[in-house]
Amino acid sequence: MDRLRLTPELLEAAYRRGLFPMGDPSGRIAWFCPDPRAILPLDGFRVTRSLRRSAKKFEVTFDRAFRQVMQRCADREEGTWITPEFLEVYTELHRRGKGHSAEAWRDGRLVGGVYGVALGGAFMAESMFHSETDAGKVALWKLVEWLRARGFLLMDVQFYTPHLGSLGAIEIPASEYLARLEKALSVKVKKVE
Repeated sequence: MDRLRLTPELLEAAYRRGLFPMGDPSGRIAWFCPDPRAILPLDGFRVTRSLRRSAKKFEVTFDRAFRQVMQRCADREEGTWITPEFLEVYTELHRRGKGHSAEAWRDGRLVGGVYGVALGGAFMAESMFHSETDAGKVALWKLVEWLRARGFLLMDVQFYTPHLGSLGAIEIPASEYLARLEKALSVKVKKVE
């Protein structure tokens, strides 16, 4: 049996049902809906004094280097679930105005970033990278502010990690996540520039 081909339409339908994919080098795709689910409350991002100081070193932009951010997120020594197929499909979502990134720059170099998918008032964060201390955190912080300013209700970060927990991420039951997702999907947010 042929496997289902990953398309922007399939991705969007999956996200709307609380599912997200991860690939492996063989080309297989696994779908996940973890229970519990990790979210980052948009009014609960923890900004430390040291992060505020670090932020002064970086210029943060939005949607200026989506594909580069994905490529840098995929460039990991331990391997990655971001296959070339994922890169193409998410880049197409970006072209359609549903894939977004926040980029941290220093001296004209991309040194941190985060990307994900926006549907209604829900943002599904997919991955983050940094090549300078705090660059990824600063990009995430500014993305949270960007989402809040536009009326988003939900930021999904999928799996809880101590790193995300230090920034304010929490775990909620999958049933609660799905209820929050349904509400967020029905929200009309301010135009994303």
